Amino acid sequence: MPKKALVIIDIQKDITKNYKDIIDNINHAIDWAVHNDIHVVYIRHENLSAGTRTFKPNTPGAEFAADLKIASKHIFTKYKGNALTSEAFTEFIRENEISDFYITGADAAACVKSTCYNLCKANYAVNVLSDCITSYDKKKIPDMLRYYESKGCKIIRLNDLLP
Repeated sequence: MPKKALVIIDIQKDITKNYKDIIDNINHAIDWAVHNDIHVVYIRHENLSAGTRTFKPNTPGAEFAADLKIASKHIFTKYKGNALTSEAFTEFIRENEISDFYITGADAAACVKSTCYNLCKANYAVNVLSDCITSYDKKKIPDMLRYYESKGCKIIRLNDLLP
């Protein structure tokens, strides 16, 4: 049986636009994962670039959104869009022999896109929960879903997982 992980990407206080539209679905996905003994993994972005104001380390904006359910201590920090650039996250994947991923989060056209692309490139099974992702420009989501599929991701809805 493949080992699985639900990955929540960048649901942090500096993601103020549109995340409220999906937070309830993400929290339901977390409940589903916990109930099905699936790893729940949180990815946090920290921006180290000079001249930027968002996701700065040790600022309130870098903290998880207050309404995000925290169900595990599997929290990994990345400094680039691709979550696999976090050595601690890749080590967690290796140690737990995870081969299937369920992806949620923000931003569909940036960090979610990069993470999905790189997971597929590394031959992992990637399932994008289409009703658990958002973007700064929600008009881009249909194009992003087509992009994900073209790279080998499976697009599913949260309700497809629920009994």
